[in-house]
Amino acid sequence: MISAKRWWVSMAAVTACVGWLCSCGKGKPSDGRPEAGGEAPAPAAARWTIGMSQCNLGEPWRVQMNADIKAEAEQHPDIEVIYKDAQNDSLKQKSQVEEFVSAGVNLIIISPKEAAPLTPPVAQAVQKGIPVIVLDRRVLGDEYTCFIGADNVRIGRAAGKWIAAKLGGRGKVVELKGLMTSTPGQDRNSGFREGIRGSGIEVIFEADMKWLEPDARKEMESALARFQAIDLVYAHNDPGAHGAYLAAKAAGREKEMLFVGIDALPHEGQAYVRQGILAASFEYPTGGREAILTALELLQGRTVEKEITLGSRFFTPENIAGGGEAIE
Repeated sequence: MISAKRWWVSMAAVTACVGWLCSCGKGKPSDGRPEAGGEAPAPAAARWTIGMSQCNLGEPWRVQMNADIKAEAEQHPDIEVIYKDAQNDSLKQKSQVEEFVSAGVNLIIISPKEAAPLTPPVAQAVQKGIPVIVLDRRVLGDEYTCFIGADNVRIGRAAGKWIAAKLGGRGKVVELKGLMTSTPGQDRNSGFREGIRGSGIEVIFEADMKWLEPDARKEMESALARFQAIDLVYAHNDPGAHGAYLAAKAAGREKEMLFVGIDALPHEGQAYVRQGILAASFEYPTGGREAILTALELLQGRTVEKEITLGSRFFTPENIAGGGEAIE
């Protein structure tokens, strides 16, 4: 038999051992997560800061660009992106770049409102050792780290050739231009004129609608008042084409003409094609995802191409179900 004294000592030892085992397991359950009610570990601080200056957020395409940047940036905890909206003001955007430089960001992404006013601040940032990715619209010269964008001359040319073919080589066209102090507006105009060269296409009315749908609608109202016969409207972006369509519809003339735009966002230009509002929309990709991936390459000390040209497609009622057709 075990004496009462020996039994008491044995039970005390077992109790102490059980308490020790319980205390060892406290704080983390078996799956490695904190105990209920415990605090999760703080996320690691970002290693690099990127300043992003967007020329405006009044255009759906630019809202989508920021969304694409944000979606890709969220996949990389090493980076933090600071967003600024220049609200269509070149002086404000110039100040934003200067603020990023003063704050000591590691890299700048800029989609400029206009080329000339933004050239000096971009060059100054590069001279101070901060890489600058110019996205969508160019600056003058080559004092930047990398440019990312689709070829607007090529897109405009493709639109011109498609329009000439669609109208059988002759017709009266209204051209609603993007901001003509910006490089996309200039390139979409020159490419289009190259695409219709040698055909019987006549541009009977042209106006700068500054990428804005309300401005496009007003300009189209002027065109409708002046011309009884319009075969097609070529707008430098899809909001412009949609504004022209609304003006024509209000005048009861939308069925007399075709409408063509550029951008082809899924919820905008492509949707208008599906709805029968646009006869065609030519894609201009935002480059947001590519900007973040290129920024990471630069921040990690790798060399990138000076010019990164994005591919493009066009969408019509005939090809949209199959994902559009590549622009050659």
